[in-house]
Amino acid sequence: MCGRYTIITDVSDLAEDFGAEVDSAFQAKPRYNVAPSQTVPVIAVQEGKRILQGMHWGLVPFWAKEKSIGYKMINARSETIAEKPAFKQALLKRRCLLLADGFYEWRKDGAVKTPMWIRLKNEEPFLLAGLWESWHPPDDRESTLLSTTIITTAANDFMKPIHDRMPVILSKKDAEAWLDESIKDAAKLTRYLNPFPAEAMTAHPVSILVNSPKNDRPECIEPAAY
Repeated sequence: MCGRYTIITDVSDLAEDFGAEVDSAFQAKPRYNVAPSQTVPVIAVQEGKRILQGMHWGLVPFWAKEKSIGYKMINARSETIAEKPAFKQALLKRRCLLLADGFYEWRKDGAVKTPMWIRLKNEEPFLLAGLWESWHPPDDRESTLLSTTIITTAANDFMKPIHDRMPVILSKKDAEAWLDESIKDAAKLTRYLNPFPAEAMTAHPVSILVNSPKNDRPECIEPAAY
């Protein structure tokens, strides 16, 4: 799974690379410990335009009766995404990119769980494949919640000693295709959802500060000795 990540890079630069407008309501700032239920930066296509905006992390399907279902929907497994009721329509119609420059996973060392910060060797930001939804509370049709989920896949050889799952990291070419609304074939879309090349990734252990989402500061990514 992917339950925490970082986005320290200026997201407006990434938005410009993809020709996305920045929603004036979204306030970007460096994030060192992004957690579920928080507002995260997402590039999605709405009314034919690419927009960088904030969305609730934890997808709430349009048919849901309660927002709390989103706590179970922070990730979507690539292997079953085309069949699951919560994701199959979004796969065809509401794909998005989440912006990141690292993510956390907890490596099991016996009875101890060691937090690891995982990123690309070139230290560049990257794009995570995601889905998004628009939800209205049953008792308030005037209110709208935009929410998102991160798609995960099987771990590559680099990740396997740390965890058996990893988020889907897209190349820029594949990210462009992922946002292409003209593609509506589930089989074609799921072909983009592969493990990132293992040789391009690196990681180091970090402080247990990241165990609490209340801690969102530079110390979260500093190397730690265990």
